[in-house]
Amino acid sequence: MLRREKMKELELKYGCNPNQKPSRIYMEEGDLPIEVLSGKPGYINFLDAFNGWQLVSELKKATGLAAATSFKHVSPAGAAVGLPLSEVERKIYWCDDLDMEFTPLANAYARARGADRMSSFGDFISLSDVCDVATAKLIKREVSDGVIAPGYEPEALEILKAKKNGNYAVIKIDPNYVPKKLERKEVFGVTFEQGRNELVIDDDFFANIVTENKDLTEQAKIDLAIAMITLKYTQSNSVCYVKDGQAIGIGAGQQSRIHCTRLAGQKADNWWLRQSPKVLGLDFVDGIKRADRDNAIDLYIGEEFEDVIGDDVWQKTFKTRPSEFTKAEKRAWLDRMTDVALGSDAFFPFGDNIERAHKSGVKYVAQPGGSVRDDNVIETCNKYGMVMAFTGLRLFHH
Repeated sequence: MLRREKMKELELKYGCNPNQKPSRIYMEEGDLPIEVLSGKPGYINFLDAFNGWQLVSELKKATGLAAATSFKHVSPAGAAVGLPLSEVERKIYWCDDLDMEFTPLANAYARARGADRMSSFGDFISLSDVCDVATAKLIKREVSDGVIAPGYEPEALEILKAKKNGNYAVIKIDPNYVPKKLERKEVFGVTFEQGRNELVIDDDFFANIVTENKDLTEQAKIDLAIAMITLKYTQSNSVCYVKDGQAIGIGAGQQSRIHCTRLAGQKADNWWLRQSPKVLGLDFVDGIKRADRDNAIDLYIGEEFEDVIGDDVWQKTFKTRPSEFTKAEKRAWLDRMTDVALGSDAFFPFGDNIERAHKSGVKYVAQPGGSVRDDNVIETCNKYGMVMAFTGLRLFHH
């Protein structure tokens, strides 16, 4: 049985960049709430780990379901709860070949990782529950920097410790740890202090429905909660599209709200396009790596499709040359995506955000409200029969 060695500080290799030395994490009072079981996590790894742990902890409390998130550069690339995977989802997440029973936690991570596989490449994983063997087997085959969880089954830990020749970062966190209510950070030698954002997001959060359509389903409430909790730990400005218990498009760190909506919407569209018969029917060459398949699919469904199906290049990736996925074909398939939930960390200033959201099948919206053009935003939602709740609370995160 592993015995935790208490420590007040942990020296790191370097900070955000190799020239930023020395580097450490430490506690002014008490001991660090973590134990490093394998590898040597870095500065950014811990930023991702601690933000991700808060996200999955809140998702578990809000939904009662196992939760996972895939973080890159201090924002989630994907987040999900442990609902079962469909056969199509198993295929597009490259786990249909695994002959094992998928646990709720394994489902959650497969869905979190699969939402935006391009962005999740080299992720840091956060898990709400003790990591089981099924989840460890999924993690083993992905390119990832590390994982944080409240514990690990013995066999799961051995699987993870063998990853990256023993250098894979495995962190155990004390699930009972409660941080101080005041948090501080230093920028340019100046200390900033604020109260922690301990806002609880539950059903009551979406009670103020301002549209003509007020039919907010139970699944929509879960999806909106996932959207808003995800946004709570995403670099602002941010917008999140969610469908059936998983984030399918996250737009982070944009200066303009409409650019957030477009970026996240394009990611949601890509997630849906990957499920189309045109993509599922792609005939890849034998032995191609999953990352190369992801790159090829991203090009194929995008504007630069000739880079992967052109006369002189298609043979490198496919056994048979795919036909172009035309704009008309893509639009016809995208029109079949429905019942998507959309959350925004601050108000929508114009109805153009709703127009863009409609193109990605959005039916349910949650946002703070408070724009001088709220009437225009509500009117646009009413035009498409959407349900929109004003939460009255901003969720900026920096």
